[in-house]
Amino acid sequence: MARDTLTGSRIRERRVMAGMRQAELAREVGISASYLNLIEHNRRRIGGKLLVHIAQVLDVEPSLLSEGAEAALISTLREAAADGAQTKPELDRIDEFAGRFPGWAALVAESHRRISALERTAATLTDRLTHDPHLATSMHEVLTMVTAIRSTAGILVDTEEIEPEWRNRFHRNLNEDSQRLAESSQRLVSYLDGAGDAGATLTSPMEEVEMMLAEHKYRFPHLEEETDEIESFVSAQATLKTSASRDMAMQTLKQLRADARRMPREEMQEAVADTGIDPAALARRFRVPLAAVFRRLAVLSEDILPVSMGLIMCDGAGTLILRKPVEGFPVPRFSAACPKWPLFQALNRPLRPIRQTVKVTGRDAQRFDCYAVTEPVGQVTFNEDPLYHAYMLVVPVEGGTAEGREVGSTCRVCPSVDCMGRREPSILVDGI
Repeated sequence: MARDTLTGSRIRERRVMAGMRQAELAREVGISASYLNLIEHNRRRIGGKLLVHIAQVLDVEPSLLSEGAEAALISTLREAAADGAQTKPELDRIDEFAGRFPGWAALVAESHRRISALERTAATLTDRLTHDPHLATSMHEVLTMVTAIRSTAGILVDTEEIEPEWRNRFHRNLNEDSQRLAESSQRLVSYLDGAGDAGATLTSPMEEVEMMLAEHKYRFPHLEEETDEIESFVSAQATLKTSASRDMAMQTLKQLRADARRMPREEMQEAVADTGIDPAALARRFRVPLAAVFRRLAVLSEDILPVSMGLIMCDGAGTLILRKPVEGFPVPRFSAACPKWPLFQALNRPLRPIRQTVKVTGRDAQRFDCYAVTEPVGQVTFNEDPLYHAYMLVVPVEGGTAEGREVGSTCRVCPSVDCMGRREPSILVDGI
């Protein structure tokens, strides 16, 4: 039933919510109860002054009666219906449901959003708890101390007669182990308190560099100019705590500056206006490798394009070494990524570009165009196998009907059931 034919249903629901009888409302607006009954059963169309008058009596906006629930609510209900794999909701009556029962519709939509948020939280925590090396070390240390204390306490309880010298030694061990346990627990709590998001509590130089890039939203205006102030800029970044992270940041920013000089911002903006988001055409126009175009588009996307783009980079072993995230395409921080990403397909075909539309699994499944290519690192020489880096540009797709290849983020939080690439069970297969 179309939304514009449900005005009568909305009037009836609002009247009931207001505690008014049908005859009372009819009298207030100056029509017969039988005519109002036809209106409320969607057998007579209503508009103009009568609709406004009824809205005034019911103390609601006329648009709530004529238009019903917001489009965003309808869209969320459709998403919730799509996630209900075990149920078959009546999609052809979703507008009627939202119009007749706006409160229940809002509750279903809010529950869907909350479940989605909880699943994202579970994904982040599972990634951290399963693969965070610092957390694993801390937990091992705590468990070791607990085991030692339990062993010593067990000896004291089970042994009736112990020489004073040994008893004092056991008591001393208990005291020392307890102090170490308290210190280890405090460090663990402090670590977890600082781990509220994916960028907190850095544990490696690469993560420090990623945090620095994220803090600046991958925007470095000074790189667009002819300047050699990168070293002083890096030295001033509080996020870069080690010499290794500062060296890596220097290399990254020098690469971004080289890209900026080969593809100046104004010329890049003009080229994108001419060709659209076509990395191959841009590479030909500027005579640069595809990987350089990927990096440049990812950096400039929020300034010169209508959508923000993500960029993921890995080495020949498949280890992710750079992550510029984009909304809707989760990238694991610690665990291995989905083997079905075009990024890893490109590793098997060096120098052969790949373009593929993918659909990310999950309740809020979104589609993306992924452009991937693998290029050698440094100069290729005779009689020496090259090393490779693979790049993947992630571009959100708006509208359209193509489904795309289904991919996930990491196996532990991927709800896909029949996947040949699965490495470990998912906590989301049966839902939360």
